[in-house]
Amino acid sequence: MDEQGRPEPRGELRVEYRIEDLAHHSGATVRTIRAYQDRGLLPRPERRGRSNVYGDTHLARLRQIADLLDRGYTLASIKELLEAWDAGRGLGGVLGLVAEVDGPWTDEKADRITRAELDAAFGGSPDDVAVADAVALGVLEPLPGRDDEFLVPSPQELAVAAELHAAGVPLSAISGHLRELRGQVEHIAARFLEFTTEHVFARYLGPQPPTDAEATEAASLVRRLRPLAQQTVDAELARAMRLFATRHLRRHLDADHPSQDTHEAQSVTLPSPTIRAVEALVGQENAAAFITAATEREVQARTLDSLTTTRRDPDIVHQTP
Repeated sequence: MDEQGRPEPRGELRVEYRIEDLAHHSGATVRTIRAYQDRGLLPRPERRGRSNVYGDTHLARLRQIADLLDRGYTLASIKELLEAWDAGRGLGGVLGLVAEVDGPWTDEKADRITRAELDAAFGGSPDDVAVADAVALGVLEPLPGRDDEFLVPSPQELAVAAELHAAGVPLSAISGHLRELRGQVEHIAARFLEFTTEHVFARYLGPQPPTDAEATEAASLVRRLRPLAQQTVDAELARAMRLFATRHLRRHLDADHPSQDTHEAQSVTLPSPTIRAVEALVGQENAAAFITAATEREVQARTLDSLTTTRRDPDIVHQTP
């Protein structure tokens, strides 16, 4: 009889494993297998007297989990995928859509790191508090049954943290900055999803589940649109960094090397329609910088015009003391 109580096909030899044998064939540890069972990732074994018996389905499932982990999926995502698969929806259709949406949204590959390698990357001194903070943030993920090794969903993010720490930034400050940044990025992601849902995916979200054909079409759209969010954010971040870094540097240089000009700064009131027009053009947060830059450009242009006119008119040159 199989696990559902159906008779085994004749002529087929069913392979059975003890948990130690299953661990040997799958490459997982006994502790990992038990942890997967507790999390619902692995079916329970059959009970034979005092012994638990595993089969090829358990071995195949362990290999699936290992493959998905290597591809960057989290254990929570893997559980959802496997539940969809167990519900009989196959690898196509809805499962394909789930796989596209729930899969990695970057070409970056997850990696693993030992505790010794982690300590070495951050100065060589063990810091349990910082490691716990990184786990809470999802920068590190514990691997079941391996206390001295972690999954790193984004090696690039971990490398950035290591570089910042080497430059003198405390680990607590890095964690705090990441939490603040994450909140802002999650807002951007939510807005992008709302935008694409309204204009692209609304037709697939009716009261009835999508058909296999509709789910496959939606999965293809997700695959095409997936890089657009990151490309847009990359472009806008580069623009913003260029704008604010230049302004930031200029402000600090002006503070270190004050102008020789003794004139005090004066406030100038501009007409409301002018202010509104500037804000509509560049945004309210950039209006002051735009007006300042426009004024500086006009002053420079008039200065250049004056110098050019002086050079062309000999009489003016002769009148110069």
